[in-house]
Amino acid sequence: MIKHQIGLRIKQIRQSKKMTQEMCALSADMDRTYWASVELGKRNISIVNIKKICDCFGMSLKTFFDSDIFESKK
Repeated sequence: MIKHQIGLRIKQIRQSKKMTQEMCALSADMDRTYWASVELGKRNISIVNIKKICDCFGMSLKTFFDSDIFESKK
């Protein structure tokens, strides 16, 4: 579930910034196919790579995780 939530959050931010996956992947020094699989929740992404993504978006980890996407759903 967390992989899916992180992927949704990345996609949400990327689209709000009107960036393509390729633009983001290049900026974060990642492969575009890896980026796509993270957005789909298929990868168990490391915190190091989450930090790279936050840097690409110009945001802190705190801001990244401050989203309703991560609210527990019971």
